Amino acid sequence: MRIIPYFVLLLLFYVPVSQAQVQSLSLEEAIRIGLENSIDLERARHNVERAKISQNDAEMDFLPNLNSNISGSRGLGRQFDQEALGFVNQSVTSLSSNIQSNVTLFNGFRNINALRQSRAGVESSEERYQRSRERVIFEVSSAYLQVLLNQNLLQITKDNVETAQKQLQQVEAQVEVGMRPVVDLFNQQAALANAELQAIRSENTLNISITNLIGILRLDPLSDYDFVSPDIDAESITPQNIDLATLVDQAMQNRSDLRATELDIAMQRYNLEIARGARYPTLSANASVSTSYRDTNPFDFSDQFWDQNINRGVGMSLSIPIFTRFSIRNNIQRQQLAYKDAKLDLDALKIGVFQEVRQAYNDYIGLSKELEATSAAFRAAERAFETEQERYNVGSATLIELTEANNRFVQAQTDKIIAEYQFVFQEKLLEFYLGRLTEEIALQNL
Repeated sequence: MRIIPYFVLLLLFYVPVSQAQVQSLSLEEAIRIGLENSIDLERARHNVERAKISQNDAEMDFLPNLNSNISGSRGLGRQFDQEALGFVNQSVTSLSSNIQSNVTLFNGFRNINALRQSRAGVESSEERYQRSRERVIFEVSSAYLQVLLNQNLLQITKDNVETAQKQLQQVEAQVEVGMRPVVDLFNQQAALANAELQAIRSENTLNISITNLIGILRLDPLSDYDFVSPDIDAESITPQNIDLATLVDQAMQNRSDLRATELDIAMQRYNLEIARGARYPTLSANASVSTSYRDTNPFDFSDQFWDQNINRGVGMSLSIPIFTRFSIRNNIQRQQLAYKDAKLDLDALKIGVFQEVRQAYNDYIGLSKELEATSAAFRAAERAFETEQERYNVGSATLIELTEANNRFVQAQTDKIIAEYQFVFQEKLLEFYLGRLTEEIALQNL
């Protein structure tokens, strides 16, 4: 009986398993995974939770507190004895306990402003979380589009290799029968080698973009993935008539980071009011209940602790800041500067938003023109290559002319597909800068 080599069995079982490990991912699935696995988005979510905890702290500050303590001691030493009318050595066991509560009645509205500040903090963190979510959608969409673009560019180079191989076979046959000089054979071999080199480079570029996308999605780097490449319908890519002033207005209204920065200004304003409130007196009310027990007392524990030694009290306290070594004044000045800085941050952000939208608008207009130009160039290059191919077949064109026509055709294909993907990318970028990017918008035209 013939024994099958062990490594052959391994190969038979390994190939199906490897193929089973390939995971197919669409853009929609990639965005969902990106939102689930994003570290920055998780941190933004934690910031929201922390802000809500701070708000809860501010709300609870309006309630009275309640504290209790109990203490006990045992002492040994000379004590005055009433019966003996002298000092004697004896041990004394004592126990005391009290419950007290305090509530702030007025503190210069600091507790009110602290609550307002915390509420603004929650809204600000929620707006930043939304902006982080938009950023994740944009980063995933951009990386995915880059993979799709590189897949198409690789296919163009592979098609060019196949065309060059067919052309080489034709030239070899023609040289063999003496229809073409041998130099055509060498030139076509060089053209094929160059086409193969371009395919290798395109494949390497694709692998780099896939690695980048896998890193963004935080997927297993040892697994294989098949990124679904939907056909971009060039007919559906229609540049829109947009106005820069309208886009800027939309960005100023929609951007979550702008709203978050405006809320930061409100937070700093409340912090300033809190600092100013420290100038006012603080009025608080308190109540307490206390009791105690001493074993030198002739009454038993129950009578002392639960009846005879119980004391109750209520009171008010007023704390007036007279001289605080200028700490209140200095703190107010610090908060005034923080308030001004928050306003400057908003001004700087608005300038940045305007620049982003303007640049995205200019790029959108430029790419709209490129779409039309590359489409026209592709159609012309395709007809020119077909014409040169026919002329070469009948012997009225040289191989150099055919090669140049093919190179122009390949370049036109490349320029066209790049322009289409760049335009789709620019649409996503513009929506991101306008603060309107959602999962649905990210999937448009794909």
